[in-house]
Amino acid sequence: MIAIHKKKQYFIYFGIPFFYFFGEREMRKITILGISALLCTPLLLQGCVSQNPRGTTSRPQLTAAEAATFTMERYFAQGGALSAPDGPWSPSPARLPRAESAWRVAPSGAPFTRIQQAVNAAINQHAAGDGRIYIRIEPGIYRETVYIPEGAPPITLYGAGDNPEAVRIELAIDSQFPVTRYRQQVNSQQQYREGDPAWYQYALCAGRTARTIGTNCAAVMWSQSADFQLLNLSVVNSLLDNVDGGTHQGVALRTDGDRVQLENVRLLGRQDTLYVNTSNRRNEAVTDRISRVYVKDSYIEGDVDYVFGRANVVFDNVHFHTVSTRLSPEAYVLAPNTLPDNPCGFLVIYSRFTGDSGYRGGFKAKLGRAWDQGAGKTGYLPGKTANGQALIANSTIDQSYDRLSPWGAAATTSRPFRGNTAAERQLDDVAFNRLWEFNNHWQP
Repeated sequence: MIAIHKKKQYFIYFGIPFFYFFGEREMRKITILGISALLCTPLLLQGCVSQNPRGTTSRPQLTAAEAATFTMERYFAQGGALSAPDGPWSPSPARLPRAESAWRVAPSGAPFTRIQQAVNAAINQHAAGDGRIYIRIEPGIYRETVYIPEGAPPITLYGAGDNPEAVRIELAIDSQFPVTRYRQQVNSQQQYREGDPAWYQYALCAGRTARTIGTNCAAVMWSQSADFQLLNLSVVNSLLDNVDGGTHQGVALRTDGDRVQLENVRLLGRQDTLYVNTSNRRNEAVTDRISRVYVKDSYIEGDVDYVFGRANVVFDNVHFHTVSTRLSPEAYVLAPNTLPDNPCGFLVIYSRFTGDSGYRGGFKAKLGRAWDQGAGKTGYLPGKTANGQALIANSTIDQSYDRLSPWGAAATTSRPFRGNTAAERQLDDVAFNRLWEFNNHWQP
């Protein structure tokens, strides 16, 4: 890690010093004396808000004092079930095993040709106290889905190539598929069998009675497990440009578990590429828990709402690339559906936003929009409907994005974007959107 040392600064919040650094490659820890319980509770910044907040209602900016409170420590302060939350999570750099993994997948078979086979075998043979499962994946293309069930031991899937492009897990899955086509695409060779650890995940989708499988079943890789890690590989929903610019959710990676870590990965899709979700074992959206995800040194590609969900997520040195090749009439990167009483949604730091040549003219992409999940019939209900939260800080944004109005109207309700620029504002006021910027560099 390269650090550029700058002058340390501080501000006083309720009589307590908060220290922070500007210009560093990574966020530094903020030491809070005696008030750790406040880190991820609804934060109503009143006393420390600048009297001259920056920005406009279409492009609100945090002040330096406000931005200093948005840290990884705060986003990861608690997770799991809200009735009995787990304590702070401080993800360390993911490490590979010193000895060669007992679980190895290769196109030629060594001893597994399919990743799901290795996952099933490793879970079945894992005993209490055995520690983390490491599954080594040799370079090649693996055309399959990979499901990690709830309650699985900690699992690390890692590519053995020199770069994440060397291992590619891919399949074309469209939310608009009927169940019959899903079964054919996902389980044509009995990859999932009754009694397998992940059988229930497949059965939930294969047994749907709706006309189509929907977004929740359209993932190439789907983990419901806590402490899941993914390293040095690519996950691709290869639907890509084989469909038109309409509604075709095609998820590359979906996670539901807590303490998920993604490092040096490439996630490629178009609509809904990365789904950082919070659902139960029955594949139902829930509001009684918090999932935490850390994404570092990675690349994510898509066009519409291609990073979305309810989890608390920190994106650290991530390259977001928006493509226009599907000719979608709209383009959004982030679409959080953060619960209204949770101040922690998506935190993007020291990252990069780029787009292809389709956004060089008058048509521009948006940095994101709120996802008002579940409010299609009722409209936005302040304090009840999800009110997505995101901060993009210390990042570079190229000319592909709408500089004057970088945030769009909310998905589901079309609620117009409205930023809070009041002199004395509450950052979690449910009457406003919670999509912010701080200290970004917009390229001309």
